[in-house]
Amino acid sequence: MVGPAGPEGPAGPEGAKGTVGTTGAPGAGIAGPVGEQGPRGPVGVQGATGARGSAGEIARGSAGVAGPVGPAGAQGARGATGEQGGSTVGSGGSVGQAGPTGAQGRTGETGAKGPTLVGPTGPAGRSGPAGAQGEAGDTGAQGSTTVGSVGSAGPSGEAGQQGEVGATGPQGPAGVINHWTSYRNFRFDHDQADLLVSETNKVSEIALYMNANPSLKIGIDCSMEPRNQPLSDQRSGNVRDALIKAGVLTSRIQTGTFGDSKSPHDGRVFVFIRTANY
Repeated sequence: MVGPAGPEGPAGPEGAKGTVGTTGAPGAGIAGPVGEQGPRGPVGVQGATGARGSAGEIARGSAGVAGPVGPAGAQGARGATGEQGGSTVGSGGSVGQAGPTGAQGRTGETGAKGPTLVGPTGPAGRSGPAGAQGEAGDTGAQGSTTVGSVGSAGPSGEAGQQGEVGATGPQGPAGVINHWTSYRNFRFDHDQADLLVSETNKVSEIALYMNANPSLKIGIDCSMEPRNQPLSDQRSGNVRDALIKAGVLTSRIQTGTFGDSKSPHDGRVFVFIRTANY
């Protein structure tokens, strides 16, 4: 903060007196010229710094928009493929039918008749010997053979036994909840801190869920009764003790303010969850 301006500097010295003129008739006196303006006085000492303003109030911002769902855990590695089952060779197809018999070759031509031997006429004698047998006719050409068609292929052999299923791959990592998320809440009778019988089933429900999800931690909001903080602390403490008794590790439970303080709580204690070490 800049202090007020310093006091104005003193007036400059009076200008040098002019020489005395010759005495003349009395006349009106003429004043000498005004001397030059004196230099500006030095700047005054800076004023003291004003007192520090009071500290501004801290107002809690409204709750942020709910974060997106945590990414799915990475898929587990694919199990190894089972060994292939042994194959059984199928039986051979039935033999195809024999092709039809080729046409019979033509019968060879009859050989030429042997010459007749005429004996001389004479007394009847013994019969002459039989004439020599004529040459055999040429053998006819062999008939062509038609090859029978191949029988159809036999049916495929039975499939081999399926190999064993490969081992299941390891489970992927759990999804991440990167902000405190409301999970359950507990109601209480007016000005009372004991857990209602109708609310105790929520304790075992939360404990089972936490045991099944070791990556999570719990936040118990103890700011639900700002007008009566001791009652709020006692209620949240009773919820905490009940969860520990149900099997939730103490190291996985926090107490504090996790919800929106401007939201109406109606005397309830809210339980929040989020991923640990996030």
